[in-house]
Amino acid sequence: MKKQNNEPKRKNSSMASNFEEMKEHGKVMEHVSTNEEVRKSGKTPDPQQHDKKEYNK
Repeated sequence: MKKQNNEPKRKNSSMASNFEEMKEHGKVMEHVSTNEEVRKSGKTPDPQQHDKKEYNK
């Protein structure tokens, strides 16, 4: 027998399906390097994610 999921169906797509997942995702994102930090380390940020002129210095 299939376990029933009591969570309401989401109306749009999202990275987190509930508040607990959102809090965990926030903790992970605190440790992600910014574009400026990536440049200072001698690397290039992913250009596909940032097409604005100010990010392509």
